[in-house]
Amino acid sequence: MSNAVEITGLRKTYGNGLEALKGVDLTVAEGDFFALLGPNGAGKSTTIGIISSLVRKSAGQVLLFGRDLDREPAAVKSLLGVVPQEFNFNVFEPVQEIIINQGGFYGIKRSEARVRSERLLKLLGLWDKRKGMARELSGGMKRRLMIARALVHNPRLLILDEPTAGVDIEIRRATWDFVRDINRQGTTIILTTHYLEEAESLCRNIAIIDHGEIIEHTAMKELLQRVNKETFVLYTHGSLAGLGSIPQCNLRRIDDSTLEVDIDREQSMNGLFARLQQCGIEVLSLKNKSNRLEQLFLSLLAQKKPGVANDVHEV
Repeated sequence: MSNAVEITGLRKTYGNGLEALKGVDLTVAEGDFFALLGPNGAGKSTTIGIISSLVRKSAGQVLLFGRDLDREPAAVKSLLGVVPQEFNFNVFEPVQEIIINQGGFYGIKRSEARVRSERLLKLLGLWDKRKGMARELSGGMKRRLMIARALVHNPRLLILDEPTAGVDIEIRRATWDFVRDINRQGTTIILTTHYLEEAESLCRNIAIIDHGEIIEHTAMKELLQRVNKETFVLYTHGSLAGLGSIPQCNLRRIDDSTLEVDIDREQSMNGLFARLQQCGIEVLSLKNKSNRLEQLFLSLLAQKKPGVANDVHEV
């Protein structure tokens, strides 16, 4: 499989001496749904800014689908669609005109751009807002307008930089259904987000950046397999008074009908359920309390702190 993105030795030092990127190497396979995660100030936005030609790199090479950003900047830009964190369109312009005019920047005829804008606005649930001013849209609708605008020229790579920040749950889920679909159709997607459960459910591969360095670059599935222990919340029916008689169970009573339990990855929960049932306690439902990716994310960042070994330990 060819690569959509190949970054080698990428460095960025700002005028004040801040070294934002310290020799980043990164590859994203064509067709991937890829997570680029890191704390604030880690270098995510700088990396994306360089890929999208908004930030000038200090050193290194950036290739998109084999095309060099330095040698073929126009060709690289035509392959890329970016949805930034901040709204950056004219809020006093009609919604459909924003997309049509964006198509003009890529040499798309106005008649064709109008057809494409109609398709995108319908897919993203904005068609009935097409004639209204962008300032009249809700925050979630503005986010979807940003996605439509980024897709009007049919880019092969879509970068989503915090695309659901401040968006309600219903719109967030609808947005993810949409981007899953375009990924299935072949568009490569790079996602940055602080909602780690979204990255866990959406992305197949992941890189974590901290202080301008990539500290992890692997498959999401392989990374999550490092979690040795998970915490579950059990919602029960029956008296919890007999819990003291259950041996070898790391149970914590939250209230009269709720328990917490830590389970090792190799441990089956069937034995626990059987012992609870012996005490007259029926488990009605359960949920995973801890987000696995969040656990690993925090652990990896902690290992980079001074005085902590940099090798990766299981969580």
